[in-house]
Amino acid sequence: MPRRKGISIKDVARESQASLTTVSLVLNNRDGRISPATRERVLKTVDRLGYRPSRLAQGLQAQRSGCLAILVRQLRHAFADVYFGELISAIHDFASGAGYKILLEVAHPDFIQRRQHLELFDRHFVDGLLALGVTTFDEYLADFEDGSRAVLIVNNYLSGKKLNHVKCDYHQAGWIAAEYLSRLGHRNIGLIHGAPEVQTTSDLRSGFEEGLTAAGISLPKHRTADGLYTEEGGATAAAELIQRERDLTAILAGNDKMAIGAMSAIKALGRRVPEDISVLGCDDLRGAEFCDPPLTTIHTPLYEVGQRACERLLALVEGKVETVEETQPVSLIVRKSTAPPK
Repeated sequence: MPRRKGISIKDVARESQASLTTVSLVLNNRDGRISPATRERVLKTVDRLGYRPSRLAQGLQAQRSGCLAILVRQLRHAFADVYFGELISAIHDFASGAGYKILLEVAHPDFIQRRQHLELFDRHFVDGLLALGVTTFDEYLADFEDGSRAVLIVNNYLSGKKLNHVKCDYHQAGWIAAEYLSRLGHRNIGLIHGAPEVQTTSDLRSGFEEGLTAAGISLPKHRTADGLYTEEGGATAAAELIQRERDLTAILAGNDKMAIGAMSAIKALGRRVPEDISVLGCDDLRGAEFCDPPLTTIHTPLYEVGQRACERLLALVEGKVETVEETQPVSLIVRKSTAPPK
């Protein structure tokens, strides 16, 4: 059988007895001077014929691509990571609902050296860009400080840089953790932190130290260790902390993955959670409540942050705002991995 020819805008114009210009204005919502009767006739014809306008043609006319980029720092299995997965899912859901497609890119050294982060805009591949996993080493982001391109950092920020961002309040998270553990009666408290080149890591630590100081508790260097934001790193760090201080009664981990690793190491060393050592995480990732024991953690609204970041990026794209600097509140989720010290 001969292949059926697709319905074109000319077919819509002919069947609705309207000009090509009129049909184009109706389809692009620029029909302010067109009579309601004509507009209705065109739209009914579109429905009857099953016409689908070309996104490429619409984008060229509006000087938009209808696509947003998610740029993730080069990390091992980044797209399989639960943390990044939550943010990416939220961004995709909001973008899809707004009629945008998502392009995933990895900011590996060659990508940056060839200035492809700028080419995404200059060749009109995308209308806006969301940067995930940002660290102070990502100097390429300075190329976006002039605000000529719609770029937004998700759940982090760069101190001293004029870059749009939406993030959780990690300073508040640290303070809440310190207040909670000290209220339980803990005094010998350890911290498993993440990479210091991540600004929110510093925020969490500073909030935690300020909260401990307010409770009359110190955090000496030997009670801190780098857990590398991984389960393996959290396990190694917890073992180091226990070896350095046998009287340790509580640990705050900078994310849930490190907290889960810490609980595993504590058990392997013959200690109990929380009877001997309480463990507190940060993020409240899916699965935290199904740990053994269920993990007490600071809830950071990652999905909401991802959706809000996408929403504010579209506001930048459409010229509704010039800058975005937003911080979302966090909250304590008490489960069974924490208890008063013996």
